[in-house]
Parts: sequence; structure tokens; C-alpha cells
Amino acid sequence: MDSTAVLLLLTVTAGTLLHALGTESVTALYGETIVVPCNDGAPAPEDLMFVKWKYEKDDGTPGDLLIQQARSSEATVQATDQYAPRVSIDQKLSLRITQASLRDQKTFTCMVVSGSNLMEYPVTVSVCKEPSSVQIVDRSAALQKDRATAVGTCVAADAHPAATITWKKNGKPLVADGKTVLITPSMKLDPASGLSTTSSTLQYAASKEDNVSVFSCMSTHQLTNQEAELEPFPIHYPSEKVSLQVVSKTPVVEGDNVTLKCHADGNPPPSSFVFHVKGHKVVGEADTYTLTSISREAEGEYKCTLADDENMEASHTIVVSYLDLSLTPSGTVRKAIGDSFSVKVEQSSSGVAHVLWTKDGQEVRQPEFSWLTYADAGVYVCELSMPGLTRHRSVELMVEGKPEITGLNKHRPVGASYKVLTCEATGVPEPSFHWSVNSTNEESSYINGKATHTISVIPRQNLTVACSASNRLGDDTLTINVSSVFKEEKEEKGSKEESEDQSKLIVGGVAGLLIAAAVVGLVYWLYMKNSRQGSWKTGEKEVGTSEESKKLEENQPTV
Repeated sequence: MDSTAVLLLLTVTAGTLLHALGTESVTALYGETIVVPCNDGAPAPEDLMFVKWKYEKDDGTPGDLLIQQARSSEATVQATDQYAPRVSIDQKLSLRITQASLRDQKTFTCMVVSGSNLMEYPVTVSVCKEPSSVQIVDRSAALQKDRATAVGTCVAADAHPAATITWKKNGKPLVADGKTVLITPSMKLDPASGLSTTSSTLQYAASKEDNVSVFSCMSTHQLTNQEAELEPFPIHYPSEKVSLQVVSKTPVVEGDNVTLKCHADGNPPPSSFVFHVKGHKVVGEADTYTLTSISREAEGEYKCTLADDENMEASHTIVVSYLDLSLTPSGTVRKAIGDSFSVKVEQSSSGVAHVLWTKDGQEVRQPEFSWLTYADAGVYVCELSMPGLTRHRSVELMVEGKPEITGLNKHRPVGASYKVLTCEATGVPEPSFHWSVNSTNEESSYINGKATHTISVIPRQNLTVACSASNRLGDDTLTINVSSVFKEEKEEKGSKEESEDQSKLIVGGVAGLLIAAAVVGLVYWLYMKNSRQGSWKTGEKEVGTSEESKKLEENQPTV
């Protein structure tokens, strides 16, 4: 270095400023490399001797960083503090500082020394850092209706400069009003890094409709804007109305299980209720209470109230439907034929009931007979009904009587060599039949007190046959005359031969009449022929007038 350069260097080192331009500014990112341009990156003068970078210390004194000779490719680091390992110079003479921090927010000066001039270019460096994270912490589980409740705290951490936080509901900014919306901001500075953490706590008095509202916070920073969002909150509010419901089929019928269910419109719903059952307080299972096998005496008003506020109540009147039915007599009743019989109905109901009598599935009148017949026997069913409720009671009437034979008949099937005897009788219980002859092919039937018994017999001689019908109440007997089958067959044979002779005689008579008619006809023909021949001769004219001829024809005999 020549003497002139040494003199200039000494002068610069001593702090003498020959010429300085206006201060420029550079913004760097925290943790990145700061690039500070010299003379805004303009080319160095042709007679450049050296370039030196310096800065102003915190106490206001100058501090040297590095120097680079025009003919040297490497710079000489002059700094002895924390900048020593961090500074360098590039080909454009720009100062490079690695690992930018807030402590690097200073004014750095580039001094350019040439053969003809000495220039200084000061540059102010500022360092920015966007928030490392934006999140909502201390989120509430639920919001309270009409009462300011903490929604959460929005935090934008480690930023420079400090971020600004704005709260929103459904995308629209919230403005603190001191009543419905309360916003409490705060900021914390890290003394080691100098970075700021901004916080904002939101308190909000919700309405029921806010159960679908979406709350969010926006972090605004010169480098970036970030947003954090919360899921909708359940809105808690006290009960304003209580209702009581009867969970049961309707109408409520005596003997049913009836469940009372209490409901309140609060959120969350009350965990328990007090039920007022016929003047007594009981605590149900959660929100229900069950009345087992309810009776008609349990009919009346029921209430439920909140466990912590009995003034909040609801009531419901339970109406119990009931139906009682009895018959006198009932069960199985035995009566003799000709007796009288009637049934008395006793009923009790909570409303108007309809009575229906049936017998064997057919609708009938209520049983009342002055003279019983076998046809009156059967099972009589009384049905008593009203909406939702039906009762059935029955009585079985058995009409009994000793047997009475109503018919005893005989007939012989065509071409058969036996006879069929049929005995018919009425009686209850079912009568048994006895015959005075041996028989085969016995058949019997019994329907509605009418019994029929049929047998087949082969009588070889004329018989008088007796049919007897009996049951535990008595018996009856009837007889019938039955002729011999063989005698009837002989008589039938004789009748057949006589019938054949008569047929022959009839045929002969008819033939004789036909022959006689033919003879008469022939005689008449001959007579007419001779008469004509006597009146009209061949070649002669008829003698007599036309009247005579007419009379002659009228006098001719007829056959």
C-alpha cells in the first residue's frame, strides 16, 4: 500500500467523513442471510483502492467489520465481536451477514475509497419474522346463553414486529362492546430473541342460534396473514319450560304399565326430575318413572318438576279405561227340554260399552227362553267392548231329555235281497239304539240332539221288529212289521208272469181289431164299386136328376 492509501486509511479509521450519501434501508428475514448492497449495487469506480464495511455500535461508537483491497480476492475481517464469524463480502461488494437476528437492526456503512474520492453509503437494516404459529388455546367446552363466556385465546407466537389479532364470527369481524363481545389483548416480549407473542382472549354472550356459529381469529402481519378456526360450540342455557309425556299405548287400560317421561328444554337437559305421584314425591330413573300394572284408582293428575327448581313443573292427567263383565249363570249349564232359561249380565265400564251376543259365530239375542228345545243348546258368548278394550264371557247351555223315537222306516234297495231299517230319535245325552233282530251294516249319526241309526236285515219270514233308544234319562220303543224277503221275491215273480200273459192278450186283441177293420173296408169298397156299375152303364146316360144322385150318395152306408 502506497503512502497516499495509508494516509486515507488512517483518516477513515479516525472517523473522518469526506462525503456521505442519503441512508437506504434493507429488510431481512429472521434467521436468514442479510444482504446489504453497497451503493445500491452500482459498479465500483475504476480507480478503486479498497472497500470497507463498518457499523454503529449500541453505544454510538463505530465498529469495523471487514476491508477488501481492490487487487485482493479475499476480504480481511476486522470485527472482533459476534460479527466476526458471520460477515463476508460478495463480488458486488455487498455485505453478507448470516443468521439474521433482531440485534442486526443497525445502520451499516459501505465506504468506497478510490484514487480520486472517498464515498460512504449507509444502509439501515431491519429484521422481520412472521409468527411461528397461530392457534386458539384454552377453548371452552360450551358457551352460555346471554352470559359472557370465554371462547378461547388466540396466540400468534414469536413474531417481529408483533402481529395484530382480529376475532371473527361466521367470517365477520367482532367488535368489543363491553357486554356481548369482550376482547382482551396482550403481548409478551422474549428478552433473549426480542420476538413478540401476541395474545387475544374472546368472551362472548351467546344466543341459542349460535350453536351453528363458527368462531375464528385472524393474525395480521406484514409478511403474512394466518387464520385459526373453531368448531361450533354447544350453547348451554337453563330450562325455561318443562313438559310431561305419558309413554304408553292409548287409551290407558287398567293393568297396563305406564311410563311418565319428563322433559325440560334446557341444554344440557337436567339429569334428574322429581315426580309427584298421588301426593308423593319420587325420583325416577333419569327422566322417566314407570307405573306398573296401573289400576283405576291410580287415575288422576301427575306432575314432574326440576330437581333444583320445583317451581318449574308440568302436569298430565291420566285416564284409566276399565271394563268389567260377568254372566249369571256362567260355565256349563244343564237344562231339561221344556225348561226356561235366561242369562243375567253385570257390567261396569269407564265409558259407553257395546254388547254383542253370538252363538257358534252367529249374532243372536241375549239368551232368554221360556221353553227350551234341543236347538237352543250351544255356547253363548257375550262380548263387551269400548275403544281399546274388549271383554268376553261365555255360558254353555246343554238341553237334555230322554229319547223320543220320531220315526221308524223300512225300505228295500232295488235288486237287494235285504231290507234297510232306519230308526230316528231325539234326546240328550246321545241315545244308544237296540234292535230286536240281528243285523248288519250298522250306521249312526248324531247332530243337534237328533240321532239316526240304520241297520240291514234279511227277514226269512214276516217279523215285527222293535227299535229301542235309551240314555241316562229314560228310553222309548217303537215297532214295525217287516215281511219276508223270500215271500216278496215269489210274489214279485208271479206278478211278473201274470203281467206277461196280460201283455200277450192285449197284443192279440189289438191284432183282431185291425183285421176286422180291414174286412169292413174291403166290403165297403166292393159295395161302392157295384153301386157305381149299376148307376152308370157303358155307353148309357145317367138316369135321374142331380138331386137324386146326391140323395143316393147320402144314403150310402159308412164304415
